[in-house]
Amino acid sequence: MSALRRLLPGWRVWVLGLAGLYFMVPLLATGGFSLWAGGDRYDFSAYETLLQSSDFWDSLGLSVRLALLTILISLALLVPTVYWVQLRAQRLRPLMEFLAVLPFVVPPIALVEGLASVYTGPQWLVGTPDFLVVAYVILALPYTYRALDVGMRSLDIRTLSEAAQSLGANWPTLMLRAILPNLIGTLVGATLLTLAIVMGEFTFANVLLFNTFAVYINYVGQTSGTEAAALSLLSFVMTWLAMAGILITGRRGQVQLGGAR
Repeated sequence: MSALRRLLPGWRVWVLGLAGLYFMVPLLATGGFSLWAGGDRYDFSAYETLLQSSDFWDSLGLSVRLALLTILISLALLVPTVYWVQLRAQRLRPLMEFLAVLPFVVPPIALVEGLASVYTGPQWLVGTPDFLVVAYVILALPYTYRALDVGMRSLDIRTLSEAAQSLGANWPTLMLRAILPNLIGTLVGATLLTLAIVMGEFTFANVLLFNTFAVYINYVGQTSGTEAAALSLLSFVMTWLAMAGILITGRRGQVQLGGAR
């Protein structure tokens, strides 16, 4: 406490303490309620019920699979696009900035209704949960694009590309052995942001009647109070693990001028 007072003298310590209480008190209350088993009994029965439920694992597995597909498609589309804009088409940057903010402007309910009306086939895509990947790629576009754009701009893309091509590298070799290894931190950051978005997305899945993890959380919240509290803490822990991953990989993946680590 004394060390904290030296770093944050005066009223800032109290502000930090109040902010900590503001975040920690609801979590502790939720944790205590999730352990309540009636009367004065407390145990882990709510967690055991959740972990033994097949719906929990099915919805979690579906959301993880959709997140992985969304990550692969987003990176496959945006990495070459952002690279090309940064290297050869700087004049297209305003257009890319405009497209990247569109998902913020269009409400999710309008977007999902529009997609459902436009996409009428094929059935192997529209009739399955994989259809959600189309919407999730659009929803994750602002975060993925921003992460990749910042990562690309922190590198000397032109020097790296010219050096690799002067050594005889073709475009696939250039991307795989010169560009992507310098973007590890950026790629991991974009991946975890997309993962967090897909795991928490509710509107698209609920409107299209697919039982993803967010829809399951909403269902449990309407049927069981203690299980809903336990599930909220579990989802909170998963989100914080993703954020911790972003911080750790971001520090390890920091680059210096010229692209050197």
